[in-house]
Amino acid sequence: MTTATASSTRTHLDWLESEAIHILREVAAECARPVLLFSGGKDSCVLLRLAEKAFRPGRFPFPLMHIDTGHNFPEVIAFRDQRAGELGEELIVRSVEDSIARGTVVLRHATDSRNAAQATTLLESIAEFGFDACIGGARRDEEKARAKERICSFRDEFGQWDPKAQRPELWNLYNTRVHPGENIRVFPISNWTELDVWQYIERERLALPSLYYAHSRDIVRRQGLLVPVTPLTPLRDGEHQERLTVRFRTVGDVSCTCPVASDAATPADIIAETAVATLTERGATRMDDQTSEASMERRKKQGYF
Repeated sequence: MTTATASSTRTHLDWLESEAIHILREVAAECARPVLLFSGGKDSCVLLRLAEKAFRPGRFPFPLMHIDTGHNFPEVIAFRDQRAGELGEELIVRSVEDSIARGTVVLRHATDSRNAAQATTLLESIAEFGFDACIGGARRDEEKARAKERICSFRDEFGQWDPKAQRPELWNLYNTRVHPGENIRVFPISNWTELDVWQYIERERLALPSLYYAHSRDIVRRQGLLVPVTPLTPLRDGEHQERLTVRFRTVGDVSCTCPVASDAATPADIIAETAVATLTERGATRMDDQTSEASMERRKKQGYF
């Protein structure tokens, strides 16, 4: 087969996969102490498969790390531990609960969302282990602030992100140089869309937490969202609980993550739904992004993923 013929038979997923593997290998080669952020969510599951293709049969050249809010869905935490165990890779878990105990995170109420507080725990973990690169599964199509990110997104010595002071990335050349105390966030699947992710999940037959597929759940309608009824998100006065068939498009903190009505029980079903969706997954499911259009950007400037 000629080079031209081989190129013409490659699918868009093949090109995206090749780009992501190239980025992972560049970071492993250039950075002194990288880490892959693994939450058990669909995007980080895709990252793990890409890391397998980039580095197997050897071990990953970086540990896995999860910043646990303490308010994660139990199904996702169980899946996280199972997947890391299957891979035989080191999993570091650092908890927002510990930051609260240290006094570095202060919440107004015990039931407040801890999603934004992850930034503090992440920065503490970066300092603890000396990580100079944090590899994450964020994508530009998720949200406006995400779209401003570079593949290698620079953070200053305070862990802060300035969207106006990012480095140019011409001809797929990535600048990973940082001074002590600085770090970069690396997004190998930045150019992927939600549809690409699900097509890759189907192609690679990736296992995911069950919450991503249709199941029956108690919800309450609140501010245009389907809020799951849980001890962290209880019914308010005057609200009425419903039982619906739903699935989660993203699986973050219980206190701010909502499902969508859906009967999709397989990746193929979800691909069909995603192809006609008019709202991004965060816009349709995240309460913390509903407060203002700048919510995500403000959190990212403070050190969020």
